[in-house]
Amino acid sequence: MESEHKSDRSIDHHHYAIHKPLGFLSQFVNNERTRKSRPLLGELHDFPDGVMAIGRLDKDSEGLLLLTTDGLVSEQVRSKSIEKEYYAQVDGLITDSALSLLSSGVDIRIKGEDYTTLPCQSSRVVPDPLFPARAKKIRDDRHGPTSWVSITLTEGKYRQVRKMTAAVGFPTLRLIRVRIGTYTLDGLPSGAVVEVDGFDAYLG
Repeated sequence: MESEHKSDRSIDHHHYAIHKPLGFLSQFVNNERTRKSRPLLGELHDFPDGVMAIGRLDKDSEGLLLLTTDGLVSEQVRSKSIEKEYYAQVDGLITDSALSLLSSGVDIRIKGEDYTTLPCQSSRVVPDPLFPARAKKIRDDRHGPTSWVSITLTEGKYRQVRKMTAAVGFPTLRLIRVRIGTYTLDGLPSGAVVEVDGFDAYLG
């Protein structure tokens, strides 16, 4: 068994960082028959067999997504020791009290159960980040102002950031993951894919 394990770890693995565009599913196979056809990650690049997305971004979210053929690397990135930072454009001008609530933990619902989020880091993003405008407009400007908030988590429940901002009265209009560990989205345009040697240097 030991020799088999060593052999597995000697395989040349592949690792990628991508900027997932709006509307894409964070997977390679659409396995829900009732779901409308959505673009998949395999449409962005000719990935090798065995590649997997590390975690998920829902179809309405954008930003940094890491991929690998190494299951151990996937476990490391998904662990609670690795920070994931998101920029959320929210409805209204975020208040100090709302930021304090986000940081200390808020009550949300996960799979029909009550859940209190772990303490996290949250702050205003000023000035607004210079992300390209979406092809699908966020909303009509007549509906009032928006603001951006940075939320850094060490957990990743389904649609957690959206549920958190809604719980404090500021629904998320646009959500972009900008950092995993110390690996950032900087300079990676929407839809871009880069192959990297690995993620060890970014995971501390």
